[in-house]
Amino acid sequence: MSGERKPVENKGGYKKPARRPMLTPAQQRRKASEERISNWTAKTELGKKVVSGEITTIEDALKSGLPLREPPIVDLLLPDIMEEVIDIHMVQRMSDSGRRVRFAVTTIVGNGDGVVGLGRVSGKLVRPTITKALDRAKLNVIEIRRGSGSWECSTAVPNSLPFEVSGRTGSTRVKIKPAPPGVGLVTNQVGQIMLRLAGVEDAWSFTKGQTQTIYNFASAMFKALEKTSSTRLLPGQDEFHNMVKGVKQE
Repeated sequence: MSGERKPVENKGGYKKPARRPMLTPAQQRRKASEERISNWTAKTELGKKVVSGEITTIEDALKSGLPLREPPIVDLLLPDIMEEVIDIHMVQRMSDSGRRVRFAVTTIVGNGDGVVGLGRVSGKLVRPTITKALDRAKLNVIEIRRGSGSWECSTAVPNSLPFEVSGRTGSTRVKIKPAPPGVGLVTNQVGQIMLRLAGVEDAWSFTKGQTQTIYNFASAMFKALEKTSSTRLLPGQDEFHNMVKGVKQE
């Protein structure tokens, strides 16, 4: 028997058309992204190089020094990118004409293999604002270093971070420490989403300040992860901690 639904015939002889299966919001965004790529015409120098095939990886795009200003570039270079909406809250402002309501949306994107991005946008309508926030996160993608920096293990698999990093946004301070395999992600739900999308499997996080503000916490952790790739290394340190920057090469 096939899984397709057949038209239902009423007493009057009218056949109702079979309903198509409903798509989830994530599937709808993915479908819209594929349609956008098919209709996309590159306008920036980086976009033209990606379309022509001169740049084929996100690593080359970030190292080129050219500004990343078109979200379809990330969709083409990272077809397996994952998207998460971590916060939607209402912002109200009083004006002469009355109370104006806007929605602030915070999103995280990542491929689960060393690339992660954070975006925040406010707008009048929820659905278009989510799309804009995801595009902003794609324009803010970075590569992070991963490794086995915990003194409790000597594994050759880069399961955690290579060293301790910290970041701050407002009063929120976040410190991330390497952990041995099996510990998991010891942090709150927002931190687990960001570390999972970044490709980190085990880590400890320590926080100070007003950590209930979702965007400040996510921004502080994002700045901490950004330091993994900007920190200067000692000679031989990358081999000692089995470091991998960005997408892991097989």
